[in-house]
Amino acid sequence: MRMKNIVSILVCLFFVIVSNAARVDTIVVYSNAMHKNIKVAVVVPDHAAKQTGVKFPVVYLLHGYSGNYGSWLKDAPQLQSRADQYQVMLVCPDGGYGSWYYDSPINDSIKYETFITKELIPYIDSNFPTSANKDHRAITGLSMGGHGGLFLGIRHSDLFGNAGSVCGGVDIRPFPNSWDIKKSLGTIIEQPQNWTDYSVVTIAKNLKPGQLHIIFDCGVSDFFIDVNRSLHQVLLTNKIDHDYTERPGGHNKAYWSNSIDYQLQFFAKSFMAAIK
Repeated sequence: MRMKNIVSILVCLFFVIVSNAARVDTIVVYSNAMHKNIKVAVVVPDHAAKQTGVKFPVVYLLHGYSGNYGSWLKDAPQLQSRADQYQVMLVCPDGGYGSWYYDSPINDSIKYETFITKELIPYIDSNFPTSANKDHRAITGLSMGGHGGLFLGIRHSDLFGNAGSVCGGVDIRPFPNSWDIKKSLGTIIEQPQNWTDYSVVTIAKNLKPGQLHIIFDCGVSDFFIDVNRSLHQVLLTNKIDHDYTERPGGHNKAYWSNSIDYQLQFFAKSFMAAIK
């Protein structure tokens, strides 16, 4: 009888935990810029179901090359509990396999900068309980998505008050034949200015102190470590406040699943400071 009581208690606790978990919605957002539907995973904190009128900060999470809208939740399954812990919404858009999250200057079918900044954000703010201002909005990602997080954050600091990157390709120029980049920018020999204009390390020189809260990191065994160190030096030279960390690790889900916990803590602290 005692064992049955223990089992009953454990079952009850299981259902309490499950019922209190943040929910994951998979939605489809139509892009007028690219004339297609794009899938997006949205993690909504449990608190949203308990109390009306609550508005949540939003963190946009961008996947890496060859990933999709579900990659972050697969590689970092703790994200649902983190959404509850920090009371933030997480938005994970599909990035078209290898878009690098910019508007291609040579291919009109690749307009992910427009999609995220002009189509996705308004859709999320209109259909979910968000705190719809830059001080409560962040963007980050891994690898290709790390480039996208800082690229879009810097270029659209009117929309994002916070931006980050996890082992991001923050300078694409050393990799002229990798990850389909030349399909959307042209070859580095024929279109060298495109490769300069679309690299985070280059546009970061336009940042002004206090314009954006920035966090990025990279594993010391990652093939992107040198470009991340270069970006760190650019920001130091220009006196741009930022959090930069190097840790043991390579370019893999073990690294970015660990890293995202630190970045969410960073963003949550920024969101809280904006309330005061």
